[in-house]
Amino acid sequence: MLVIFGALLGALFGGFSGLIIGGLLGYAAGHTLRTYIIGNLRVAQTQLLDSTFSIMGALCKADNVVTRNEINAVEQIFGMLNLHGESREQAKTAFNRGKQADFDLDSAVDQFAQISRGRGPLLQLFLQLQCMAIAADGRVDPAERAMLVRIAERLGLTEADVSQLEALLRAATGGPSASSGRPQASQLADAYAALGVSKDATPAEIKRAYRKLMSQNHPDKLASRGLPESMRPVAEERSREINSAYDLVKAARADVR
Repeated sequence: MLVIFGALLGALFGGFSGLIIGGLLGYAAGHTLRTYIIGNLRVAQTQLLDSTFSIMGALCKADNVVTRNEINAVEQIFGMLNLHGESREQAKTAFNRGKQADFDLDSAVDQFAQISRGRGPLLQLFLQLQCMAIAADGRVDPAERAMLVRIAERLGLTEADVSQLEALLRAATGGPSASSGRPQASQLADAYAALGVSKDATPAEIKRAYRKLMSQNHPDKLASRGLPESMRPVAEERSREINSAYDLVKAARADVR
């Protein structure tokens, strides 16, 4: 486009020679612009990885020990985000830096806030990754949860957002019991909480809440709102978890289909 624009301006003011010169200048400008944009995207990607995994390291170390299950979960997240080579090493370095006693958590959270620019979906997916890591050993230590809530609030979210996310993750790991085909009471309670409705909600309310969550978290819709491509697998996982919560409710209630 810049080549064409430059050529047209050149032709307008300099005839055929101006057309050629303008076209060349337009090409040069386009090349410079592409280089600048690609460079900025790489910087943003590096900053995103740094903030995400340094904060994750701090969270995993909040209870003074990083368990093998947490390390395995972090490795799985590397795979989910398709991190290889240099990007993977950057993420590992950031994670290890976050575990250090002198790590400035608030500064790292503020840096992520600048990168995300208040985009709610990206903030939610960021929190989901953090929660996946600290919940890997089957429980979330009170110190880890307190830090997670502190991070969420600094990003403009609430403790209720954290609770709903935790319920979503728990519901996704549960399912109808083998003997009865129905979910356990605790799993069902998590499923309702994940969908943001009470157990007394009507079928219409449950379906409406489910469809709203699916619409808000659809990977294509999030991409159109600025979600980085590297975070798409996390959005896809979140959609699967919402479906799992809805399936639990459907398994328990004959009036929800």
